[in-house]
Amino acid sequence: MTSKTEARLAELGITLPDAAAPAANYVPFVKTGNQLFISGQLPMDSGAIAVTGKLGDGLEVEDGQKAAKLCAINLLAQAKAATGDLDKVVRLVKIVGFVNSTGDFTDQPKVINGASDFLVEAMGDSGRHARSAVSAASLPFGAAVEIEAIFEIAD
Repeated sequence: MTSKTEARLAELGITLPDAAAPAANYVPFVKTGNQLFISGQLPMDSGAIAVTGKLGDGLEVEDGQKAAKLCAINLLAQAKAATGDLDKVVRLVKIVGFVNSTGDFTDQPKVINGASDFLVEAMGDSGRHARSAVSAASLPFGAAVEIEAIFEIAD
């Protein structure tokens, strides 16, 4: 059976990838009580980082939004791996978006909108969330964006 979110993703032409394995000494997610914490996800597509570089130095807001959307897709893939069924996700509580950007780049919120807009489109009202969007001097493997999330899940 397909979850409501996966059905919506299919309507959007998106198939969730396999959840990425950790790149270091950490776990991809932690469940505690009715909360699911997803470790930072990079803009992976077909097993490789799809958007690298620095916003404000060669990358435009639209590039960052594409990267943020890929991160969001990977967040949902991790949520599915953690729960086995996205229908067990009650709501998205918060995302924290890190934008690899120059010191004078100030459009981090516009970049992370690429994830926020997509998550609401995919999850409906349960995808509305609190968030932070911050600059980073660099990110792992030169990724343009990294996003972590907290979900509420059913017991």
